[in-house]
Amino acid sequence: MARRGGRPAVDRSVPGLIVKIGDYPLHHGGVGAIRSLGRLGVPMYAITEDRFTPAAASRYLRGRFVWPTTGREEPAHLVDGLLRIGRRIGRPAVLIPTDEEAAVLIAEHAAALTGPFLLPRVAAGLPRRLASKEGLHELCAEHGVPSPAAVFPRSYADIEAYAGRARFPVVAKNREAFLRRRWPAVAGTTRIGGPAQLLDLARDWGPRPGVILQEYLPREEAEDWIVHAYFDADSAALALFTGVKVRSWPPHAGMTACAYVVDNPELAELSAQFAKRIGFSGTADLDWRFDRRDGRYKLLDFNPRMGAQFRLFESEAGVDVVRAQHLDLTGRAVPEGEQRAGHRFVVENIDLPALLAYRRSGGTTPHAPARAAGTELAWFAGDDPLPFFTMLARCAGPGVRHLAQLRRTGRRAGPDRAGGGAAQR
Repeated sequence: MARRGGRPAVDRSVPGLIVKIGDYPLHHGGVGAIRSLGRLGVPMYAITEDRFTPAAASRYLRGRFVWPTTGREEPAHLVDGLLRIGRRIGRPAVLIPTDEEAAVLIAEHAAALTGPFLLPRVAAGLPRRLASKEGLHELCAEHGVPSPAAVFPRSYADIEAYAGRARFPVVAKNREAFLRRRWPAVAGTTRIGGPAQLLDLARDWGPRPGVILQEYLPREEAEDWIVHAYFDADSAALALFTGVKVRSWPPHAGMTACAYVVDNPELAELSAQFAKRIGFSGTADLDWRFDRRDGRYKLLDFNPRMGAQFRLFESEAGVDVVRAQHLDLTGRAVPEGEQRAGHRFVVENIDLPALLAYRRSGGTTPHAPARAAGTELAWFAGDDPLPFFTMLARCAGPGVRHLAQLRRTGRRAGPDRAGGGAAQR
């Protein structure tokens, strides 16, 4: 397990509330935030899909609010729900969003939420623009930050024209944060191998495709980097960390499965300057890809909230981005400290399949240390084991049901359908 850093002096009278919109109960980032502040004595509350999520099982959780949401609700309904929760907590709490929808909602309704809650002062429309693939691409162009070449088709005809000139493979992503919940065009980041595949997929995207079609940066010519940071009201970085992603799930395009803390002053400066130029305040999770073909870091995502793997990063002063947010919003200084270079983060339930997939696909991560200086596990913690076992149970349930269904199907087939009792292969 990872060595613990210092213990910053937080205001224990101010609770934290984990805010999530959508149905994704197996979220290790929320568990990490509950543990991070809970270990310092901060009373922690969380919105959960049900009573049996891993977050609900944490010993550091003071109270849970079971509130299943989809992301398709009207904003007024979601704001009213947050205010009801605030009244039940009974004192101002720091809001900690774990997804883009929650971050956008909080920023755009800050006037109603300020008072019952403590939240960063950020321009109301900025998180939505950052969470939008098109909005982020425009901001990068405005401020001279490299990003992959991209198009934003408005019709099937636009896609047909693009298919005739594009260099494949390309990547398709959902364009807007909230629309991915209501009318998702693709399940996630999707690699498209050629024009025929693109046109076939596009037939299901409707008359106004909600996608971005982006240049594919081949893994053998690239390296994935992550930056996690907290910026104050003046967009100054009070905590900023850099690391390299080794594996993700799904492979090469999904959630971080394994990553290392690696010092990268150039990338840290690039990230800090971009946040300063756009006036961002709050916690951020940035995904960059270093393109060896032209020697530039290209910004893929700027998530205006904490990243699920934020516990990879903790300074020698004991500060991570969630602790930095709580300290800053409660009027306390954020102590400085170097990041713990060489430390590793592993998400147990997805890193094993990712490891097998990456061994088959090849590719290397040159900046990853040969040996970890310490390891932070996403789920298991000796002082808080129940979320790990709850995660296992929720992962095992669908698998057991799937195997049982296969067995029932085989029994119904019987010897006659199997060809006179011959073994099926």
